[in-house]
Amino acid sequence: MNEPKVGNYRWAVVSLLFFATSINYLDRQVLSYLKPTLEKEFHWDNTTFGYLNAAFQLFYAASLLLSGRIIDKIGTKLGFSISIIFWSIAAMLHAAATTTLGFFGARSLLGIGESGNFPASIKAVAEWFPKRERALATGIFNSGANIGAVAAPILIPLILGAYGWQMAFIITGALGFIWLVFWVIFYEIPSRKKKLDPKEYEFILSDNELPAPEAGEKVKWSSLFKLKQTWSFVIGKFLTDPIWYFFLTWLPDYFSKTFHLDLKKPTLPLIIIYTATTLGSIGGGYLSSYFIKKGWSAQKSRSTAMLIFAFCVFPIVTARYATNMWQAVALISLAAAAHQAWSANIFTTVSDVFPKHTVSSVVGIGSMAGSLGGFFFPIIIGYVLDFYVKTGSITTGYNLIFIFCGLAYLLAWIIRYFLRPKVVLGH
Repeated sequence: MNEPKVGNYRWAVVSLLFFATSINYLDRQVLSYLKPTLEKEFHWDNTTFGYLNAAFQLFYAASLLLSGRIIDKIGTKLGFSISIIFWSIAAMLHAAATTTLGFFGARSLLGIGESGNFPASIKAVAEWFPKRERALATGIFNSGANIGAVAAPILIPLILGAYGWQMAFIITGALGFIWLVFWVIFYEIPSRKKKLDPKEYEFILSDNELPAPEAGEKVKWSSLFKLKQTWSFVIGKFLTDPIWYFFLTWLPDYFSKTFHLDLKKPTLPLIIIYTATTLGSIGGGYLSSYFIKKGWSAQKSRSTAMLIFAFCVFPIVTARYATNMWQAVALISLAAAAHQAWSANIFTTVSDVFPKHTVSSVVGIGSMAGSLGGFFFPIIIGYVLDFYVKTGSITTGYNLIFIFCGLAYLLAWIIRYFLRPKVVLGH
């Protein structure tokens, strides 16, 4: 039976979230593609580069704990506006750095500003979509992370060659202010959106837990830490987010060192990998939404889809046997695409089991855990790679890291299975 036709303004909202996430990831990617240039100018080794990325993750993690709560308090529109202004300025400040300490400062500020993106985006999806469409909507906006990553290997080398590394930070950082204009004009929560099709508004609320955002029993922020639902999300993010940060931050260096890829030119292997992640993000959101439409519960749909994606990451453990660059590209593309499919679903589990007024808070808590994992992982990576540089085989160091990547998702799924929520709050 076909569903009645309703308006499509909610998909315009997703497009805004998509472009914001694209800019978010483009801004954080710039440093990775400038690594060969900056490590010569500032005399960095892999350990120093690892600490620079750890500084971003540390401040990103700490800020996520607060940003989600703040956005739940002040609302999605204002919260997202403040976030993108802050991180755009921080991105541009990298151009003013003249010492390694200056880069540490800029990376730290960028981490603080960027922490608002996902709590605000997931909350916006919960405000604008019924459960049956949330994973797909999340997958679409989350694919913006991949578009940002695809744009980086094209734009950054071109800007670097034409204007120098400082302008790479300035130009990409300025994009956030352009997005802000459209956000201020077009975004509002459905109940306040003028001229919204009444049928679309009714559809948005069709399977939500509450008839209005302010209705229902409030859940205290501190009490969220006592719930299995929260820890299921936290542990899943802690184990798997660092893998995505590794793909974003270290793959340019991996292909440069292992296969002698020239990062001063647009790099096809990285473009292919990050394009594949776009398909994974949207496809992953579609798969669990498809299961729900077939009559499965939201929990069973998300869990089944995530197990499939965990198995899709596993083959990356065989990257050590890749004899040429394109075999490595295929294995990493599958793993990175599966991560984004996993990510679209694990984010959506929050709005499945928590009422709207806590969504940003829970996303912030879980994303903080993911970023803490992302804080420790690059430090470990830096030490591992520098150790194997001394032995003359940096490829061996990367192979060890790929083994951990392949196992992390299955471990996360097993732990989440035993912590799976029995209660849907606010329903």
